[in-house]
Amino acid sequence: MNRTRWTATVVAVTCLSFAAKPPAAVAADDKETARQYQEVVAKAIQFCETAQAPDGSFSADAGPAVTAIVAAGLLKNGRTADDPLVAKSLKYIEKFVRPDGGIYAEGSSHGNYETCIAIQALEAANSDGRYAKLLEGANKYVRGIQWDTEDGIDKSSPKFGGAGYGRSRRPDLSNTSFLLDALKSLGASADDEAVQKALVFVSRTQNLESEANTTPFAAKINDGGFYYTPAAGGSSQAGNTPDGGLRSYGSMTYTGLKSLIYAGLTSDDPRVKAATEWIRKHYTLEENPGMQANGLYYYYQSFAKAMAALGVDEFTDASGHKHDWRAELVAELAKRQQPNGSWLNETPRWLEGNPNLVTGYVLLALSSAKPKQ
Repeated sequence: MNRTRWTATVVAVTCLSFAAKPPAAVAADDKETARQYQEVVAKAIQFCETAQAPDGSFSADAGPAVTAIVAAGLLKNGRTADDPLVAKSLKYIEKFVRPDGGIYAEGSSHGNYETCIAIQALEAANSDGRYAKLLEGANKYVRGIQWDTEDGIDKSSPKFGGAGYGRSRRPDLSNTSFLLDALKSLGASADDEAVQKALVFVSRTQNLESEANTTPFAAKINDGGFYYTPAAGGSSQAGNTPDGGLRSYGSMTYTGLKSLIYAGLTSDDPRVKAATEWIRKHYTLEENPGMQANGLYYYYQSFAKAMAALGVDEFTDASGHKHDWRAELVAELAKRQQPNGSWLNETPRWLEGNPNLVTGYVLLALSSAKPKQ
């Protein structure tokens, strides 16, 4: 962010190779990963209990987004809407509900981002329907600010189908992904009109020349990875090639792959194949590929959501090495956890010097990497 997720059955696809471990090894590894996961989450929750402000917020100066990220992370890791820690945060988020249905700070230019994050927290707390009305309004709001023909945008425009930070902000893959996360949490199907419009934009953020992507950037790198946005002249946080290509990088490639799957594409689609091949070549948890430590914790939650969306237990990289991605991610996050239970990126770009935000990202990552029982 600039300032600111198939089963244990073996799936055979062109770009992936999955192989089951011997049953005894799987059981042993799962047991250790489950123990480590529980320990890491417990320590993180202890940190959240000390970091929460009296009004229920986390980093109130950042508006409702950080609070919503933490609340969603807590809810997706076993806490309930009536848990005091969560209840206070939800009450705080409700203060930001606007007449237009959005959930954002007064005067904020980040209405889409803040509302989409709030939707995920409130929906996770809505098992009894207590937030149904608020969610109905928020759903209408985020759909209404997606770039489309109603804004005078032709389908051929690189803006079409995307979402930006706010109503008039140029669209980018990160915010479009938040929109898809929100719509999916609200039950939107892959053939939902807004989801399919988003797919048009997402396809254009991929370095892959195809019928779905005829932007001038598509063929310049053509490695199957994703970048930030093709709109407003195009931009990649990983920089440009000398001929104006937009470099692919890890967090956006996992975000793009997850978005393709949410929009109904399957393993035989060329876009999914190309993105998966990029990931095979750049699989790592040591850094955000192409960005080093920049945005590392955003990368972890993107990685976990994409792997969960793929539905695989093991992922084979380009060298043929098989990865139990859940176990590896839990172990990596355990290693990086601070003594007080939080996480912190020493490279503070995109607010990752804020332990509340980063801990929220980790809780979301862990919820997608939860060991199978």
